[in-house]
Amino acid sequence: MAAPAELAQTDIEGIDGVRMTWNSWPRTKVEASKCVIPIASSIHLIRHHPDLATLPYPPLRCKTCTTVINPFARVDFQALIWICPFCFQRNHFPHHYSGMNEASVPAELYPQCTTIEYSIGAPRSDFGNYLPVYLFVLDTCMLEEELEYAKSGLKRAIDMLPDNAMVGFISYGTQVQVHELGFSDMSKVYVFRGSKELTKDQVLEQLGLGVARRVVVGGGVGGPNVGVTRFLLPASECEYTLNSLLDELSTDQWPVPQGNRALRCTGVALSVAAGLLGACMAGAGARIVALVGGPCTEGPGAIVSKDLTEPVRSHKDLHKDAAPFFKKAVHFYEELAKQLVSQGHVLDVFASALDQVGVAEMKVAIEKTGGLVVLAESFGHSVFKDSFKHIFEDGEQSLGLSYNGTLEINCSKDIKIQGIIGPCTSLEKKGPAVSNTVIGEGNTTAWKLCGLDRNTCLTVFFDVSSSEKSDPSGNINPQLYIQFLTSYQSPDGQTKLRVTTVTRRWVDAAVSNEELVQGFDQETAAVVVARLASYKMETEEDFDAIRWLDRILIRLCAKFGDYRKDDPSSFTLNPSFSLFPQFMFHLRRSQFLQVFNNSPDETAYFRMLLNREGVSNAAVMIQPTLTAFSFNSLPSPALLDVASIAADRILLLDAYFSVVIFHGMTIAQWRNMGYQKQPEHQAFAQLLQVPHDEAQTIIRERFPVPRLVVCDQHGSQARFLLAKLNPSATYNNANDMAAGSDVIFTDDVSLQVFFEHLQRLAVQSS
Repeated sequence: MAAPAELAQTDIEGIDGVRMTWNSWPRTKVEASKCVIPIASSIHLIRHHPDLATLPYPPLRCKTCTTVINPFARVDFQALIWICPFCFQRNHFPHHYSGMNEASVPAELYPQCTTIEYSIGAPRSDFGNYLPVYLFVLDTCMLEEELEYAKSGLKRAIDMLPDNAMVGFISYGTQVQVHELGFSDMSKVYVFRGSKELTKDQVLEQLGLGVARRVVVGGGVGGPNVGVTRFLLPASECEYTLNSLLDELSTDQWPVPQGNRALRCTGVALSVAAGLLGACMAGAGARIVALVGGPCTEGPGAIVSKDLTEPVRSHKDLHKDAAPFFKKAVHFYEELAKQLVSQGHVLDVFASALDQVGVAEMKVAIEKTGGLVVLAESFGHSVFKDSFKHIFEDGEQSLGLSYNGTLEINCSKDIKIQGIIGPCTSLEKKGPAVSNTVIGEGNTTAWKLCGLDRNTCLTVFFDVSSSEKSDPSGNINPQLYIQFLTSYQSPDGQTKLRVTTVTRRWVDAAVSNEELVQGFDQETAAVVVARLASYKMETEEDFDAIRWLDRILIRLCAKFGDYRKDDPSSFTLNPSFSLFPQFMFHLRRSQFLQVFNNSPDETAYFRMLLNREGVSNAAVMIQPTLTAFSFNSLPSPALLDVASIAADRILLLDAYFSVVIFHGMTIAQWRNMGYQKQPEHQAFAQLLQVPHDEAQTIIRERFPVPRLVVCDQHGSQARFLLAKLNPSATYNNANDMAAGSDVIFTDDVSLQVFFEHLQRLAVQSS
């Protein structure tokens, strides 16, 4: 079992931020279906890269297909004409390109500038210099201690905001309180009933922002109005008011009868927040930042009844259709998502509670608006505190939160787009490149991204539409082209357009598989299959993910393996595919497919992060990395196997959502005896410290911040490591184990047994 070599490389994606399952594409639909793994691309939309050039002028576009000029365009320098590689249209260069020649070409034609950024607009003047907008929504139905943690997190965030950022504040419990920060004489609050579903117009009327009373400044749709100065103020002007307000804020005073849950109206609070932003800041980059401390029990969006004897819905309830609140709550959040997308606003949810809060229902609104989500046990936990702080940091640590993005994709003639899995919304833009098969957000060639950041990654699924018949003229272009156009508003308010143009080769898989095999990216394929399996589990009733995965794996090995029929011992797999079965083994056991012991909220949270992170991070979620530290050798990658446990070793597991430092039995005993404090055992002190330093490096660079677990062999928290390891030693074969190692009490098959079964099934005569 080899550790993935790809993980050792630092930047496989390069300047383009694009990775594909197949880097050579089969020419026909039939051959594509025989490849088993779908043709898909993972793209980091606005990832930072030191070599990225930014041009201060608008791009040249093809007059037929609107593709932006790129290094693959053929240029006639004498006639000042460029030929579009997508539709072969001849386009004239404008006059200001007349000085161009073969020795001096503009940056957009440099061969290395396959990705380039255009700065096409200054910040919009109708919103002044106020960017961005944060509307904080705070749940007060929680313990005093929890509320204090949440308030201190908010104060720290407000202190870190740029002076020109606009800030608003809503608190809620049984009722919703909208605080008028612009009224400085005293605390002025507008109260909404939590049990009543409100339309956007009712919200605006009650806040005094109805159409009749609205005073539009600067004219035009989307301009700011008087509500901006009442409910949203620059951070520099309202910091003192807001801090005083937070100091005075106490837990919800509404009485809670014995045996009941607190009345919490999360749905109404978010609905009011969306209405307020729609009236004041439609079209501007704005975020609703919700801090939620428990399940919604009142009004629209409720996920559970008030009676504590009724538990919050489980996976079993959802499967049996025994969750009476679920569908209604999801419908409410779908409507809220549509409203937020039309306004261009983002919903971020920071949920901290021991019970579920309704992230599974909110998922649709968070994903469609490109929002951030963090799930923690407490507002005092480092997972919440450090993650919340991270979104307001600038400089090197900044997430690069951007707004109002749109993605357009242009393709060569024989390529169709099935759809996208990831944080975006279809704009229903039809065209010849739209496939009849829909996966995720489909039926379009353009998508809306209300919020995106440096880490935002989407998975695009493609279809090959060409039939067996080749071009009658015989002029078959061996290259295919795809262009990704991402326009967005950067954190400083600039409007930018990032253009990424990639090319790949068409291959005739009917003649030879060799080029196809060499172009297979098994890490990307594993991540794409994981995302597709998660999507199918949510959208298809009675979908058996394990069986579906096994069939994919057997078909892939039967197609690309070398073997003699019905002889498992003869089976070998090309190195281009050798890691894929291992990824599938870990995916079958992962939290994305195995919902047992996870709540619907946790599963929704894991899947949202799987869908928005890059390939390298997503691969770690599926197959964690394990590093071993010992006296005898330098830190080195270890097999993700129970055999890697040794009494004199420290193991560091990076499972993405958690980072585990695991001390072997002997190491733990020495530490408990205090050897590391003695001067003659400095080497031991260093050995104990190095894994902690490595863990902190991982934690600093990641969002959301992972949970750090420090445990010892045979300790209760050792389960965090054991659950991720290949069970090569179980209670059934404990006699064979080495001294100081460990066993896993499970009936799961080991990787070795899994491989043996796979080989036997792959070589069977059909």
